[in-house]
Amino acid sequence: MVILHRLKGAEFILNADLIETIEANPDTVISLVNEKKFIVMETVTEVLDKVLSYKSRIHSLPKTVQRTEEG
Repeated sequence: MVILHRLKGAEFILNADLIETIEANPDTVISLVNEKKFIVMETVTEVLDKVLSYKSRIHSLPKTVQRTEEG
């Protein structure tokens, strides 16, 4: 999930896994796999940086080890 801003400044959280394309037209337009589109204040580079940062944080989380107790 990444925090972005609509053109009027309203903040929202976008599920980065749903992004299909990011384009500059000249505003940044994010198209999702479900065909929804969002126009945001951030540049294409800023959105990409946020997505890559989010993905790297997710992949660097320690895995939980489950232990079973024998009774």
